[in-house]
Amino acid sequence: MTAIGNTFFFQWEVTLMEWLQANLGSAAISMMSFFSLFGEELPLILIVGFIYWSYDKKLGRRMGLSAIMGLTWSTMIKNLVLRRRPYFDHENIKILRIVEPHGDIYDISTQGYSFPSAHSTNAVTVFGSLATNLRKRWIVILAIILPLLTGISRFVVGAHYPTDVMAGWLLGLTSVTVVNMLQERVKSTITLYGILLIIALPGFFYCRTEDYFTSMGLMIGFMGGTLLDDRFVHFENTEKLLFRVLRVLGGLVVYWVLNTLLKLPFSKEFLSDGSTAALVIRFARYAIVSVVAFGVYPMVFRFEKSQQTGKAA
Repeated sequence: MTAIGNTFFFQWEVTLMEWLQANLGSAAISMMSFFSLFGEELPLILIVGFIYWSYDKKLGRRMGLSAIMGLTWSTMIKNLVLRRRPYFDHENIKILRIVEPHGDIYDISTQGYSFPSAHSTNAVTVFGSLATNLRKRWIVILAIILPLLTGISRFVVGAHYPTDVMAGWLLGLTSVTVVNMLQERVKSTITLYGILLIIALPGFFYCRTEDYFTSMGLMIGFMGGTLLDDRFVHFENTEKLLFRVLRVLGGLVVYWVLNTLLKLPFSKEFLSDGSTAALVIRFARYAIVSVVAFGVYPMVFRFEKSQQTGKAA
């Protein structure tokens, strides 16, 4: 899919982005680019995974749901608004941090649309969930600073307009609020998941970008994994630092290895060509990886008890 879509912007956005890229210097831009990490897949999985696998499973579920719903709603809005990324239309704005390095920078199917900024949404949902549930001053401060810097980084590197970022922050706050409210009021997990799925499923009828199918795969897998835990696994969190570290490292290995293995039967060209088949494979891959990481992998935690029991004996 080529760079189709709608072009609209405020002139001050273009002027600001051009000025920043021309005057910040490479060191400052690299530093700002670093903060984009806090809205990307691996660091967020690391944070949510640590909370879910090791610290507080209930909070981890709430964070995971907030992040996944925020990402899903973001992609659904993107595919309605169809705003082109700023570097598509302004030659003085360069893309300094590619959204999806495996694809052409002007391929909408791979790189996604611009409005709203999913990175900004992701940062707010994860750190906002932490702040609203733990209510510790240092976490609240972190939940303000990191999403702020993450959002600013997105227009510094040329991936988004400032108004994309503002909308992403607002959507992140909305996602945290809605998920927290629903979890407080809807006591049945199946009913809660059903409500969230009904809200998200319409995207299958009009979304044609990879990010939507990624988010839906994550949603189905995460929901399936937590239901599997409720029914069969029933793992418990641990206060042992060593086991916390091992759980997170093991989870990241499972996530990475499965993601890699499930790509092997297909060529890179097929996986990034934006076809319906490629999008369905992407959805299935993320669903499988997530259900294993959040539902099957925690079965391993049972060996911790047997090891502790053996040492005690």
